[in-house]
Amino acid sequence: MTGSIVLFGPPGAGKGTQADKIVELTGKPQVSTGDMLRLALSNETELGLEAKKYMESGQLVPDNVIIGLIKDRMNESDASNGVLFDGFPRTIPQAEALESITEVSTVISIEVPDEDIVNRIVGRRMDPETLKWHTALSRERTTTRKQ
Repeated sequence: MTGSIVLFGPPGAGKGTQADKIVELTGKPQVSTGDMLRLALSNETELGLEAKKYMESGQLVPDNVIIGLIKDRMNESDASNGVLFDGFPRTIPQAEALESITEVSTVISIEVPDEDIVNRIVGRRMDPETLKWHTALSRERTTTRKQ
């Protein structure tokens, strides 16, 4: 499959879980703007340092910085057949810019009732040993299945 995939959904909808499966099926790298920002900050790139000014003052990183990070990422060799965008684009200007950056072949929107989203988010826990996220909800289901 050529072209990129865009994965939309609110926090707690299961984008990460689905992204892992999509990456496994397609071989496309997962692109998360949060991960890209953290990497740009740690590498002290020009865009990373620009983003840092906004982040330290509690502001959203502007579209032009995010779009610049995406353009840079799409120039990497593993992105030649497209990527899986997880949570990008978030704004209309980002969506308009994406059109000129790469071909999008598929858009997936995950929709979950608000009540379920709230339950998932308030039940999130990080395992201090593995640093992996778990949810109280999934543990309850796992426990129920084992009985």
